[in-house]
This record gives sequence, structure tokens and C-alpha cells, in this order.
Amino acid sequence: MDLNLSGKHAVITGGSKGIGYATALTLARKGAHVALIARTIEDLEAAAERIEEETGAGVLTAACDVADADGVKQAVLAIAEKWDGKIDILVNNAGTSAAAPFEEVGFESWEADIGLKLMGAVHMTREALPFMKRAGSGAIVNVTAIGGKSPGAAALPSSVTRAAGIALTKAMSRDLAADGIRVNAVCIGLIRSDQIERKWRCDAPELSWEEYARDPRHAVPLGRIGETREAADAIVFLVSGAASYITGTALNIDGGKSPVT
Repeated sequence: MDLNLSGKHAVITGGSKGIGYATALTLARKGAHVALIARTIEDLEAAAERIEEETGAGVLTAACDVADADGVKQAVLAIAEKWDGKIDILVNNAGTSAAAPFEEVGFESWEADIGLKLMGAVHMTREALPFMKRAGSGAIVNVTAIGGKSPGAAALPSSVTRAAGIALTKAMSRDLAADGIRVNAVCIGLIRSDQIERKWRCDAPELSWEEYARDPRHAVPLGRIGETREAADAIVFLVSGAASYITGTALNIDGGKSPVT
């Protein structure tokens, strides 16, 4: 299948690690130009170097906090200038896990989570949008979580912010369709990450990763924790030409764990 990604210009937030990094690497392998945005310049430079070594592609980096509207504007403008005003793909992946009971979540935690996960996507999209509109096409993926569809107990504030991200996706898909811009979301379940690896080493250091990933206590119908490349493959499909008639959807990448489709 031809994904029609060669020569496309893709910006990925949270691109130095985890799903963001895997997505950037996969896009670069498919011939896309990639730019990574994250808060820590050292992590960005290390990630860019690894991608360049493996793919031979040039990788741009910009260090900023996506919750900072002015910082996002400067970062996107700098990237677009180096790409002669071309931005075809945006993956809003920046985020962290934040889960606690309602009464334990203070105002500052609410504000920080909304700023990072929801307003971060808003800031990035607002700045990338003029370049996509100028081209008459574009693809945006907002990375959310299955908790946004089916929140559990002690899952605040993240589940609420993720639900807002899903609603944002649907609303933007309606508003931007006339400009040829598609907007989709992915809802992540148990996918291998630094956080999950820390939990593995804390809870079950006697198990190998393969044993821990297949532990029945995770209650994943497919029987295992997913790999970052599997999430990246789904994201790359959604931003590709192969998904040219898909917009406004929120795709679960969870091995069947969520009770909500």
C-alpha cells in the first residue's frame, strides 16, 4: 500500500520519546520530513540523531512547552521558515499521565493538565493551520487515551482532558473539512512507555518484559501490552493518503481493552 508520504512535512509534539518518537521515525522511514517538538533540547537532539542515523533524513527540532502559546508560535514559524512554508501533517502527542481521585486533584493540577493536553493541541493547530490552508490540504492527529471515552475511578484530571481532546477532534474535523484538512484522534490504551516500564520494574522485577506484557492482570483481550510502533503505525496511516476519506474519528489502540468503540 502506497501511503503517499514521501516529501510530506510533519510536525510531531512530544517527539523525543515514546509514541511521538516512534511516529517520527516511521514517518521518516516513509520519506517524510519530520520536525520534533518537546521541552528538553537534549532529548530532542538525541532523538533527532537516532532518526537521522537510521533513515538518513534531516530532522528539525524545536524546544518549547506546547502550553505556552508564544513559544509554540515561535517554534512553528521557525520550522515553517526552514521548510519554505510547508506543513502537511501535525501530530499533537505531547502529554503526561495524571490520575487521582477527584478530591485529591488541586486547581493547579487541573490547570496544568488542560494547558498541556488540550490547549497544547489548540496552540499547535492554530499555528500550523495557515500553512495547511495555503496548501489546500493537511492531516492532524490528536493523541488521546481510552480513558477519554470510558473514564475509570481515580482517573482525574487526565480522563476529562482526554475527553475534551476527542470533542476537539470532532469539532475541528467539521470546521476544517472544506479546507481539505482531515482531523482524527487515537485513543491509547496500554502501550509500552517509560511509565509502564517503571511500573514493571517496580511491581514485577522478577518477570521479563515479555512475561509482564502478557500478564492476565492487565485484562487486555489481545493478551498483551502494545508496542509503541503499533501506535505509531496507526497514526501514520491516519495522516497518510491511504486514509484520505477518514476524518472526525477517534480510533482505539488498546488491544480491545476499552468497553467503548
